[in-house]
Parts: sequence; C-alpha cells; structure tokens
Amino acid sequence: MEPSRPGSSSVTLTLPDEQATTALAIDIAAALDPGDAVLLSGDLGAGKTSLARALIRHLADDPDLDVPSPTFTLVQSYELPRFTLMHADFYRLTGADELAELGLEEVPPGAAVLVEWPDRAPDLLPPDRLEVELRLDVAAGPDARVAHLTGHGSFAERVTRMIALRRFLEKADVAEARRERLAGDASTRAYERLALPGRTVLLMNAPRRPDGPPIRYGKSYSTIAHLAEDVRAFVAVAEALRTLGFSAPAVHAADLAAGFLLVEDFGDERFVAGDPPAPIVERYRAAVDMLVALHGHMMLPSELPLSPEATYKLPSYDRDAFLIEIELLLDWYLPRLAAVPSTPARSAFLAFWRDALAPVLAQPPTWVLRDFHSPNLIWLPERRGIERVGLIDFQDAVMGPAAYDLASLLQDARVTVPEDLEIELLGRYARARRANEPSFDVAAFVQIYATVAAQRATKILGIFARLAQRDGKPQYLRHMPRMATYLQRALAHPSLAPLKAWYAAYVPPPPAPPA
Repeated sequence: MEPSRPGSSSVTLTLPDEQATTALAIDIAAALDPGDAVLLSGDLGAGKTSLARALIRHLADDPDLDVPSPTFTLVQSYELPRFTLMHADFYRLTGADELAELGLEEVPPGAAVLVEWPDRAPDLLPPDRLEVELRLDVAAGPDARVAHLTGHGSFAERVTRMIALRRFLEKADVAEARRERLAGDASTRAYERLALPGRTVLLMNAPRRPDGPPIRYGKSYSTIAHLAEDVRAFVAVAEALRTLGFSAPAVHAADLAAGFLLVEDFGDERFVAGDPPAPIVERYRAAVDMLVALHGHMMLPSELPLSPEATYKLPSYDRDAFLIEIELLLDWYLPRLAAVPSTPARSAFLAFWRDALAPVLAQPPTWVLRDFHSPNLIWLPERRGIERVGLIDFQDAVMGPAAYDLASLLQDARVTVPEDLEIELLGRYARARRANEPSFDVAAFVQIYATVAAQRATKILGIFARLAQRDGKPQYLRHMPRMATYLQRALAHPSLAPLKAWYAAYVPPPPAPPA
C-alpha cells in the first residue's frame, strides 16, 4: 500500500496477463454499489476498455454480452440486475458543454458510472470515486499491465478492503471461483456465492461494525444493544449450534481480523412462497419445533469456544439493551409522524416498559438468536427433522428469554403471519414444551411472549424509520403497517394494559406505504 492524499487510499498492482486484468475487473464489480463512480485512465491500448468490458459482463452475469467501446457513442447504458450502469468514453470530448448534451450532468438516481478518459472532464469528478490508472508493462510480457488504484472519499476504505479480500480468496484457494453477489440485508455485510467444482460456498464480507458516537453512559448504541462488532460471534455461535445438532453453516475459512468468512452454502429454498410472500406452514411448524429443541437444552453456556486459544462470551439481553431498542420509537418513528411526546410522556413510557420487562428479565436465560425469521431461515429438504431448518444469521445472539425468537418468527417483519396461524404455532410450541417439561408454565410464557413481541415491534418501527431517514433506504417503510398490526396484537395482553393506553394516546397509525 502506498502513501496517499488525505481522504484517499492507493495501491499498485502488477497484472501479469489478461486473466489477472479480468480478475481485477471482477474485484471492482463485486465492490460496486449503486451510485458509485469508477474512472479509468491510461494511454491508448493500455486496457481500459478490456477492463470495462470484463467488469460489465460480470455485473450482467453474461460472459458473452456485447460491450462495444463507447468511443463514438460516448455513452452506453446497461440495465443490470443490481443497478443501471452508464459506460462513458470522454476521449472525443471537446468541451464541458457537451456533457449536458449527453445527459451526464444528471445521472439517474442509483446508477453507477464507469468513465474512460476522465481527464477530459475534470470538473465532473465526484468526491467518492475509484480511479484506476493502467499502463502496459511490455518488459513483463505482451499482456502484462500495471494498475494504480486510488480510492477517494467512501472508496478509500473499500479499495484497501478489496485488495485484502483478493488475498483472502487466494489463500483459501478459491480465487478462480466464479463469483455472484447476492442481495444484501439492512446491515453493512455483503455476500457472494462462489462456484467451485461440484459445489458452491458463500463468501461473507463483514467489515468491523463502527462503534458510533456515545449516546449514554459514554457508550454507543451498538454497545448498549449488544450488537456484534465483528465475525467472531458468527463463528462461535455457528459451531455451538452445530455441536448441538442444529443446521448452522460450517465455516471453511476465516479471517477474523478482516471479517472475511467462507461458509457452507445452504441454497435458496425459503420458508415463504407466493407474491406477496406468505408462510409455508409446514416449514414454520418445523422452525417452531427447532426452537422447542433448542430451548429444551437446560443451562446453555454463555461462553463459547472460538478457537483452541480463545472463547466468545454471549452478552446478556439486559434491561439497558431492551430499553435502548425501545427508545428508537421515540427518537425515529414518532418524529417521522410529527408526534414527538412531551418529556413527562416519554418518562411514563419508559417507566411502563421497565415494569413490563421485570418478568422478562427474571426468565432463565437461553441462547437468543435474535433474528430468527423467514429471511434468515433456509429449508434443507434433504435433511431430517429439525435439521431441515437452516440457520444463517445469528451473529447478534445474546443470552435472554426463550420467547424472543418465537416472537421473531411468528411476527415476521417482512411477511404477514395471519393471527390464526400465530396462535396455532404458539400453541404448538407451548404444548411441546409442556410435554417435555411438566413444570412449564404456559400462562407465564404467553405473557413473556406478548411482552417481547411488543418490544420487538416497537424497536423495528424505529429501525425502519431510521433506515429510511438516516440511511436512505425507504423500501423498509412498506413493512410499517404490518409491524403496527403486530404491535396491537401483542399489546392486547392484559399485563400490557398501561402500555396499550400510552400507545393509543401518543402513537398515530402509520401512513400508507409509498406506492
């Protein structure tokens, strides 16, 4: 890595042949997000168009796609699976006024831009960009090149990470695998499917979570809420689940410091079907049975093996964590609805929640996977019994009440679970627990279930509002009416009457989702 200007990061790579140039193009394509800009410079014949062609073909998932040089058309647009990409060549530009004629002064929202000869329009350079300068290295071979990469702004860290990922793949002997980027979630993690001879594996690219500013007690939100900072939690919990006979992915290779994992690929067979997606009842029943089996293990440990020399300790889902999540409603959801409560009303809200959480916190703790819902469950039909339930997202696991994961499943934030199905599956769980443990108190469990369901719905309304406002992800707003319905279901429990009255007084119904 070379020294670079403030706010930038640079690296120089030797590309011995055309295959290495294609590999670099794939690395860049895998790192691209909507709105990104990549600028290719170098002398005539240095390989700019070759790199651009390989990059576009990878994004299109079509190795034979016709990608003509835009030297004469100046701009070529591609509607790709992940975003629109505009491929431009400024070699023939004679003045900045031509940019307006091309429409490049106003790039469509979410489109990525790939520009050859960017020096012909220096005023167009965005602050967040990747610059790639290519030159031939004839002494090293007829197809050898040297590539100088500089990431500016948000790309500064990404260019460094892109090179580190390439080295991880080489060390794991999968650098030649065909790579397919998968749809992401609301986190900063990215996933790719790597095709190897006779099998596939998943690449998890999980940068260490930034700690964020202190908001209370000198701690950040993620620290108080006990959100995992790195991949160590995933590795430890995956192995712990597998040891107990549950279907968590095997970890084939790991760089714990960098946050790169190669894990078993469970495929894409989901627990929902249709449009809009609806629960596949048989699979939801299997997921309930899996939770019964997990919660049947008494005194599960909080300290899990991570390596022969290290362990990972699951944090406790304590009162501060529950409350900081609940406050997302006050800090993000209600301001969105122009319904900010007064200081006394806010204090009453938190007091009611402290009382409601007291019996929750008194429960014997078990492993709470925390994101146990349809997007994170894969159906494995070739396996038997509870092993058919594949688990893929549990890095934020904590020690807490057994009811929490059941509420996550039966009040799925992204899929409508009808109330009669929720009641059926809640009964299925309670009957199974009672059959295995005669002392299991069904009424007490139902109260805990309702409380954590209300807490979770409250939290998610705040999270979706935050994703829309702070992170520019308005697609989550369409789930708010569903979460508001779940919240009312949970608040119907008699023990939550004070909270139900507070919500009725201060929380307006959510607006209709955007069309």
